[in-house]
Amino acid sequence: MTLSSGLMTAFTSPLPAAIDELWERRSELSPADTEATAAIVSAVDEIDMGEARVAFVDPETDQVVVDERAKRAILLSFKVLPMVRAQVGDFQYHDRVPLKTRLDGVRVVPGAIARWGAYLAPSVVLMPSFTNIGAYVDAGTMVDTWATVGSCAQIGRNVHLSGGVGIGGVLEPANAVPVVVEDEAFVGSRSMVVDGARVRRGAKLGAGSVLTKTTRVYDAETGEELERGEAPAWSVCVNGTRMREFPGGEFGMQCLLVLKRLKEGEEHEKLALNDILRDHGLGA
Repeated sequence: MTLSSGLMTAFTSPLPAAIDELWERRSELSPADTEATAAIVSAVDEIDMGEARVAFVDPETDQVVVDERAKRAILLSFKVLPMVRAQVGDFQYHDRVPLKTRLDGVRVVPGAIARWGAYLAPSVVLMPSFTNIGAYVDAGTMVDTWATVGSCAQIGRNVHLSGGVGIGGVLEPANAVPVVVEDEAFVGSRSMVVDGARVRRGAKLGAGSVLTKTTRVYDAETGEELERGEAPAWSVCVNGTRMREFPGGEFGMQCLLVLKRLKEGEEHEKLALNDILRDHGLGA
């Protein structure tokens, strides 16, 4: 297992060690290997049900722990699953990964697509959007219109991913840390959070924000540089520009500005959401 800080943890994957053995001989695998296929499908089924997940935040270390075995199971599924034609109404698909069928308590608006191997908790709302294999979307979260939740991205509870948001995916290398958006966060329209970046609990990203693992983050009131690649907990953040000298001249470089700090649990007045949009008769 791998932590985002490079430290090690005692975490043990809930998936069987057979996945690691299959990984070592992955070049030999094909859809004809029925025994291997059964083991891999069973492992991805556990991810699909939320019984295993690609990554999580360790409450003791506050670091992101990656389950490499879960990633391997997903990558192996591309080796052993055959290309299959599927049809939903007039729409036809041709892919190795089927659509998700476990949608208990999830509100799925026509046009939303979620692949098998993505976990969607009860009370999640999917507007017309795309959720990729290995993603984990927790209870009460809304994935709004044309938003994308990339492979293995980890989305917390009561998050709003606004229209057109791009949450980056990551499958390779196996120990790469995925994007994590923690509970109560808000990601504004057309924002992009990619490359292992982290939106901490209660953070609010303004429309069009860009956050990568190496994005420099500054406190607009003090000028202090904060942890790179992270939107701080309970803060309001927007895109900014910092000036940098290059041989060819001085140019503006994108950064993230922390404009305001919120009290824990506080909702920014401009980002208040209409609860009726999420309410479909189910508790979180």
